[in-house]
Amino acid sequence: MKRKSIRPEFVELMPDELKEGVLYISVPFATATHKCPCGCGEIVVTPIRPTDWTLAWDGETVSLDPSIGNWSLPCRSHYWIIKNRVIWARKWNFAEIEATRENDRRAKGRYFGRIRRQRTIG
Repeated sequence: MKRKSIRPEFVELMPDELKEGVLYISVPFATATHKCPCGCGEIVVTPIRPTDWTLAWDGETVSLDPSIGNWSLPCRSHYWIIKNRVIWARKWNFAEIEATRENDRRAKGRYFGRIRRQRTIG
């Protein structure tokens, strides 16, 4: 059954067993991890980095941006986490998934190229 909400839990290290409906957030390791809210039981890892996801915490709720597309999982679920709510999106087709992956590769190339240049110059 698809979840409609998720609860944040701040941890240093990810627990050995993840509970359903909990978004584990490790600030030291800049990572958020949860079980897929579709109910398939797969573990979803979202790195918190300029080239991946951003995490917003308002003291009570968390949001991740952009959406989470589990394209490599059998369920291929697609959703946002906004203020502890799971907002479900439609499933994307293969062309949409590949275009997004290519955009991500380009964005990472630009970002890490800029970081390398800054280190070389500085």
